[in-house]
Amino acid sequence: MGVGPDFGALRDAVRRLEAAGVVPAVQPALLADAERITAELHRAVLDDTPAFTDSGNPDIVPELEQHLGAHVREVCRLLGGGLPGELVFVREHAERRASQRFPLDALLQSYSVLHKTLANWVREAALGVADESAHLRRVVAAVTDFVIEYTGNAGTLITSEYVHHTRRLAEAEADRRSALLNTLLDGYDEADRNAAGLLRRAGYLQQRQSYCVALARSVDPGEMESVPRAQRMADAIGEVLAPAGVRSIIGIRDNHVVAILSATRRTSGWTVPQSSVADRVFPALRRVGPAALVGLSNDAPSTSHIPKAANEARLALDLASVGNRVARYADISLRQMLITQARSVASTSGPAWAEELIAADRRGSLAATLRTYADCNMNAQKTALLLGIHPNTVYARMQKIERLTGFNALRFHALSELLLALDWAQRE
Repeated sequence: MGVGPDFGALRDAVRRLEAAGVVPAVQPALLADAERITAELHRAVLDDTPAFTDSGNPDIVPELEQHLGAHVREVCRLLGGGLPGELVFVREHAERRASQRFPLDALLQSYSVLHKTLANWVREAALGVADESAHLRRVVAAVTDFVIEYTGNAGTLITSEYVHHTRRLAEAEADRRSALLNTLLDGYDEADRNAAGLLRRAGYLQQRQSYCVALARSVDPGEMESVPRAQRMADAIGEVLAPAGVRSIIGIRDNHVVAILSATRRTSGWTVPQSSVADRVFPALRRVGPAALVGLSNDAPSTSHIPKAANEARLALDLASVGNRVARYADISLRQMLITQARSVASTSGPAWAEELIAADRRGSLAATLRTYADCNMNAQKTALLLGIHPNTVYARMQKIERLTGFNALRFHALSELLLALDWAQRE
């Protein structure tokens, strides 16, 4: 519940009107004119505030009339000697408009019209019944104070309740999205009715949908420990993905920004499949900014494959760099995949012979020879030509490598083993 109004000044204004003989004598005249003033108020608000008529919600205009009528009745009650109430109808109106995402500024603009109309109406009625001994200026001043305090309290209350309910809706939406994100990433059993109901209500069990996962972090991983910075990256990803025409659910999990993206794979069983979701979002993700590294999975055919897609995105993110900020799982070679996955489960150090090779190859000539030899399809003559050395130098380097490692690089399997070791060391 929002902040409640303070009715002290309003009660003082009513007492002054009572002393002038206006309260409760004015109530019958106000009640007799209530229906007309309600209709006048309604027309004035609709003319002054286009948001009500521009709204496509069929309940907005009728409920506005009911709300204005409730204000008129409340003014009649107060000027009949009643004590200020809690204005429950104002709270309910604010909550309903907030739940419908109706703009708050339009509500406050309608209260400005309410103030003007009530001021004229109450002033005329008060002057008609005031005691002959009452000073007219004091009557007018008391009426002015009454209307100001009444509409001021109502305006404060409707603003407070609107903001309070909007925050509650935002928190509920954040909780729902968080639960949905976790359900999709962790995987779910189709027998779990709660999970199935959550996914069905969110539209994630529709047929012919494709899904992919994007995982992002800052170039400096420590920045992701700051929630505001992580949220700014999540917001930036949401902004660049908006024009891509895909559905997204974005959140922060384990100090990473996670985006589950989906789109229709085909409109029916007879139509040509659309382009993959990963291909559609890749250009957009490259516009996130130079401080972000992103890993992007392949497409998944159903929600049950999203945990697998998340693992793909995580592996791709491990291979992202400043020079390749958005890494796609589809672009990862088998060699890179094996090395990266092996490093995640094995010791961080390579074989002892690989360390000896790296230590002895300070200038990098041995590694360059091995890589060029592989690029030349194990042709020593072409290798020498590309490196600008004599073929005998190539063979001499191969002999040195064999002394250091025990592998004869002139043979295919040994060469493959040596290249994997070099890649491992480079990754280290």
